[in-house]
Amino acid sequence: MTEKRKVIVDDEEFDVELERKGSSWQVKIGDKEFKIKIEGGKNRIPKENKRKKKIKVGNGTVSSSIPGKIISLNVDIGDLVKEGKVLAILEAMKMQNEIIAPIKGIIKEINCNTGDSIDANAPLIIIEEKS
Repeated sequence: MTEKRKVIVDDEEFDVELERKGSSWQVKIGDKEFKIKIEGGKNRIPKENKRKKKIKVGNGTVSSSIPGKIISLNVDIGDLVKEGKVLAILEAMKMQNEIIAPIKGIIKEINCNTGDSIDANAPLIIIEEKS
């Protein structure tokens, strides 16, 4: 499974794709590919922030428990999402927090854009539940 991430190397930001290949990782940056191995551990890519911020209000209304700035919006209206999918990334106090889908369903409404500053508990995304 390929995972997309943003990484910073020497103060320069890159969009990368990571895929586990046996005991190493295949890393793609643009059209260049690299094979990497991580020393001193279980050879896994750590999550940026293991705490996931979410609040489920009603049936599929997603908001953040903290104020911040939307730095990435990963869904569009009409998208089908699974429970646990990262819908957006919120930056708060210089930390990136994942806003995740509390239910499986279709994105019906998006009340924020990349770059928006949001208040705590403001409804950001509305999901219509699908079974």
